[in-house]
Amino acid sequence: MALHSRRGFLQAAGALSAVDAAAVEPNVPNLRPVLPPRAAAALNLRDTAAAKESARPEASTANNGDEALYPNLIGSFTKGLLHSQIGEVQLPAYQALLHAVSTQNHADFEKIPLGYGRKLVNAESAFTYDLEGGDPHTFSMPLPPTFNSAWVAAEMVELYWQAALRDTPFSRLATSPMAQTAAAELAGLSGYQGPKGIANLFRGSAPGCLVGPYLSQYLLQTVNFGSTPREQMYRTGMPGVDYLNTYPEWLQLQSGLPPYRTEVFDTTFRYIRNGRDLAQFVHYDYTYQAFLQAALIILNQYPESVLDFNVYQLNHTNPYKASRIQTGFTTFGAAHVMDWVARVANLALKPACYHKWVIHRRVRPEAYGGCVYNNLAGLATYPIHKDLMNSKALANNIQNSGNALLPQAYVEGCPLHPSYPAGHAVIAGACTTVLKALFQETDLISGAVTPSEDGLTLIPDTTDALTIGGELNKLAFNIPMGRDWAGIHYRSDAVAGLQLGEAVAIAFMQDNVNTFTETFAGFQFTAFDGTAVSIAPGK
Repeated sequence: MALHSRRGFLQAAGALSAVDAAAVEPNVPNLRPVLPPRAAAALNLRDTAAAKESARPEASTANNGDEALYPNLIGSFTKGLLHSQIGEVQLPAYQALLHAVSTQNHADFEKIPLGYGRKLVNAESAFTYDLEGGDPHTFSMPLPPTFNSAWVAAEMVELYWQAALRDTPFSRLATSPMAQTAAAELAGLSGYQGPKGIANLFRGSAPGCLVGPYLSQYLLQTVNFGSTPREQMYRTGMPGVDYLNTYPEWLQLQSGLPPYRTEVFDTTFRYIRNGRDLAQFVHYDYTYQAFLQAALIILNQYPESVLDFNVYQLNHTNPYKASRIQTGFTTFGAAHVMDWVARVANLALKPACYHKWVIHRRVRPEAYGGCVYNNLAGLATYPIHKDLMNSKALANNIQNSGNALLPQAYVEGCPLHPSYPAGHAVIAGACTTVLKALFQETDLISGAVTPSEDGLTLIPDTTDALTIGGELNKLAFNIPMGRDWAGIHYRSDAVAGLQLGEAVAIAFMQDNVNTFTETFAGFQFTAFDGTAVSIAPGK
């Protein structure tokens, strides 16, 4: 675009005053094209949104200090780089990673010396820009727990118990003696941050997460893909088959060796009924799969209402809910829902990658378990909190597995990017937030079910009244917790990731709330912490 045209467009849209325009381009004659009203309004709308987002402060770049505190980098993510014979990273390789992060130069990333073949996952996405919502570098996060803290010790205790209980049906957690021991131990740890009690074991704390069955209805009920109904029966792993539970296997995979064991699957597809099943669902899902499926279930909850499609589920602020003349579709209808649940998923991943690679670089539980092994084997001395070293969870793991390594549900172990926050969690937080803004949270869901203990059938469940909002919140936590059941993330990765995703979705909706011509009150929903959120047009 020519200089005079660019200035004219900005002036016409109200982005630059005549004085500002002259200052920017003092030698250009005041030639101003006349914009049609629609074009001027569209440009002003975009410019106003951009100006608001540009005023956001940059996120804090503080980390928990582990990287600087431990010269051997035991508190940092190093998988895929070359390691020593006790699993400590070779420092030049890590320094090359830090150099590439500091320069943001693609050529420097290509110079990072890898180990034995597996590649790091998309570190450069940490520097990507976006054209709607907040810039990825403006979303702050709380600091993750430090390597030697009681907090991370409690998180590892929880993970060892989850590994031990992977094959226990969710319906039996309340009566399982091992689960009762786990709940009691976690409740007694000063660093444990989750809800306490056997009924709340491995659950989230957002509204609805503690009500009804462990698993969200949106991971169980039939999904209608257009005219094709699909039962949610999935491929899962064989009971009792775990990975990276011998030291040679664990050690080689730290340096990026592809898995040399063959993954063992159950030959029968099943409804998700235990932690291993849930871990496998989030092993092979695509980014927003669970939330797309949830949207389809909600939209089809009353299929007989053909003339008033999904009218019962719409948020009370939806302008078409009470309309006598129109139904929503492109806006405030099914097409709107499908679009937004996908769009926010990728928006949320970008600040997540920024925090993963640029700020925190948090060690994965898989590597932490190797440090516990090294301590007990006398190969090294690391400052691991006594709450973990003296725990019943660790003792049980050593008795069952023969060592202190954290058994993994995935043959390759964790992916090759840092732990904090969990990518599944930020997607869950963002997608759930827009779904709660578009649907009526307090509406009851129909046809509640729970899986049989063998996962072959669904059983009607009438124990509690379940709501759309509560089951969406439960789904939001089930998805990242599935990665914890696999052994590749901590609870704090999930909790902080959900909050980050929620913040991304709110910024996205703040940008978009003024794009509609319908008269409506804005988007209203309940945040994960239970507070009411309102995003009104004109603000």
